[in-house]
Amino acid sequence: MDISCHSGPAGGRGRAVRGVPPGPTVQNALPAGLTEPSRPVAARVLPGAEAFRFDGGPSGFLLQHGFTGCPASMLPFGRWLSSKGFSVIGPRLPGHGTTWEDLETTTWRNWESESEAALLDLASRCDTVIAVGLSMGGAMVLHLGAKHPDKLKGIVTINADVRRPELVLTPVVRLFMRTAKGVGNDIKKPGQDEIVYERVPLRAASQLGKFYRVVQRELPSMRLPLLVFSSVEDHLVKPSNSKYVYERAGSDRKELVPLLNSYHVATLDFDAGAIFERTLEFADELTAGRPRASA
Repeated sequence: MDISCHSGPAGGRGRAVRGVPPGPTVQNALPAGLTEPSRPVAARVLPGAEAFRFDGGPSGFLLQHGFTGCPASMLPFGRWLSSKGFSVIGPRLPGHGTTWEDLETTTWRNWESESEAALLDLASRCDTVIAVGLSMGGAMVLHLGAKHPDKLKGIVTINADVRRPELVLTPVVRLFMRTAKGVGNDIKKPGQDEIVYERVPLRAASQLGKFYRVVQRELPSMRLPLLVFSSVEDHLVKPSNSKYVYERAGSDRKELVPLLNSYHVATLDFDAGAIFERTLEFADELTAGRPRASA
């Protein structure tokens, strides 16, 4: 049963993304308030899987990783945006970047709480905020856009995962098996990896299905400007997901951008630069050239 919606080497152990050494401006912990509610003591975070933030100007970006992934998949994007003068937060969702056993203890409400806290923190100190999400992170930022339209200027999704019909079976399947094999490393660029679990807990996958049903109901009420990136070849999430988001969202201003030279984890793939640049244009369009960095 294939329920993974993020990438990493099949059966591989957790490891840091290559070519992204830790920098002195990356903070391994988020501000006070970004906690994991109603959960046991958190497991140790894997090296390279930490949350990050960059303090910058009055325009901010929330960068949300996907299911079974971690902030490392968004870190190069965060560093690039920071170099352009933006404030950036990349939260680590509860149960991610630790162990699959830790992920098993979480619910989608735990994930929502962490991402929401990051958004509210950015909104408290930035004039404008744009939320960007990869894979399940795309579903999360769409959800935040529906819940907090007053806190966001726009939404960007990258190979969003919002529809998994097979997940309806997980409540039954998990009666007979606890985990499914982790699959992935769906990156076209040679030598590029990200942190991954060897197993995916079906209890967490069941939570994913519940969350996606919420997002599907919310899409027609979405009114924020929307930029949708979709790899034409994606081995983990069907490109029809992005088309579904584009067609179902109630936004008057929306754009679907095909990615021709990347697989699922496009933020670490050949099209990463194009994603960064088009997102910057999107931000400039929405903020009417407002200064990015404080004087």
